[in-house]
Amino acid sequence: MMLIKGFSPFAMTLAAALTAGCSLQPAYERPDSSVDAAYPTGAAYDRQPGATAPDGGARSSGGKAAVDIGWRDFFVDARLQSVIEIALQNNRDLRVSMLNVEAARAQYQITRAELFPWVDAGASSTRERTPSNLSTGGSTSSTVYSVGANVAWELDFFGRVRSLKDEALAQYLSLAETRKAAEMALISQVAIQYLTMLGEEDQLAVTHATLRNAEESFRITKLSFDNGIATELDLQQSQGILEQASATLEAYSRARAQDENALVMLIGQALPDDLPAGKTLSQQNLLTDIPAGLPSELLQRRPDIAAAEQSLLAANAYIGAARAAFFPSISLTGSFGTLSPSTSGLFIGGQGAWSFVPQITVPIFRGGANRANLELAQVQKRIEIARYEKAIQTAFREVADGLAARGTYDRQIQSLQRYETTQTRRLELSNMRYRSGVDDYLSVLQAQTDLFDAQQSLVSAKVARANNLVTLYKALGGGWVGGTFW
Repeated sequence: MMLIKGFSPFAMTLAAALTAGCSLQPAYERPDSSVDAAYPTGAAYDRQPGATAPDGGARSSGGKAAVDIGWRDFFVDARLQSVIEIALQNNRDLRVSMLNVEAARAQYQITRAELFPWVDAGASSTRERTPSNLSTGGSTSSTVYSVGANVAWELDFFGRVRSLKDEALAQYLSLAETRKAAEMALISQVAIQYLTMLGEEDQLAVTHATLRNAEESFRITKLSFDNGIATELDLQQSQGILEQASATLEAYSRARAQDENALVMLIGQALPDDLPAGKTLSQQNLLTDIPAGLPSELLQRRPDIAAAEQSLLAANAYIGAARAAFFPSISLTGSFGTLSPSTSGLFIGGQGAWSFVPQITVPIFRGGANRANLELAQVQKRIEIARYEKAIQTAFREVADGLAARGTYDRQIQSLQRYETTQTRRLELSNMRYRSGVDDYLSVLQAQTDLFDAQQSLVSAKVARANNLVTLYKALGGGWVGGTFW
């Protein structure tokens, strides 16, 4: 800082302190959430005792909120845990999100630096010649050496720099929350893709069993036809069941391969050969009783909502900078050091030199640019308000949908399990009646088809239930607990 008579560093600091409270930012008020005080209720949301674990197992959350349950506690499959860890390390979209946070942090530090004086040190050597027609006594030559420091400082009387600093900080925090949301979304996507792949494996197992039964049924029908017992219609119907099962097998084989390709895309590499042994779909034992809490609690639980609010705060802060553009800008620049015609004299007493240049810039006419910039800032704030409100409404919808699905999938699966049992028994009875000559073979074939459909529907419902539990866990803010991601 320049040591100037009548203008000490203390005086400059005091002047800045006296004006520190001056800000043209609008007072921030959080918009209304515009959602109901409670989640919907009704038959779809009711959960009956014993309906929480149609696969025969159950784990309790102990009343913990989703936000307090790390993903390693939610997913117990060691193989799935390893796959999620790989995804968190390799996923390109997540890597971009992390780099965006680092860039925003650097931008905040750059903007914050504008609040402080800039001090530069330097040294120079100047050699000049003055022609004789511009000097007395003929042409002259001189050399001047200098060493000193330069100081520049904008006095932020109207809070322009502070508003820009607040904007940069809010943008940084918004991106940090966006990164959290991206990590939670990635965990959810990997888990859903993994569970879907397990579902395809179950469908393949069901289809393989059906295909074996269809092949045996066709073999028996063919023998009966060759011996004049079965009709050609029986033979064609039996072959139709066989071909249908064969085609379904190919469809599930394709889906299983494509599911693995999608999972590989998510984790950023091929699935390693040394992954831990995994569990089947029915053994996943996901938490089913995570409390929903109140809609208002989503404001603290969901990073996407927090990110939207930080973006709103950034837009609010920029209005302060846009308003400050209508007021004068005051800056101080100065320098101090030594001047000498020789380097040996630079540090001899009496060679000191200084300069002090206060400057004030008053906006007078800029073609309406400042007014347009302020209007733009105000419109941007209204846009961010709409985005914030939409984020809350979307979160409410996701939780409500998840609760409705949680309340119905368990009962649906129990009904499908009973339906599968009845169709299994029906097939047994149809075979008995056919062998006894009571019914024709059509009843057997129809029973086989209906059982196959029931088994496929049951597996599909189990996959949908598991995926919904993952989606609901994420919708309630689950997945992020400090230190559990890495």
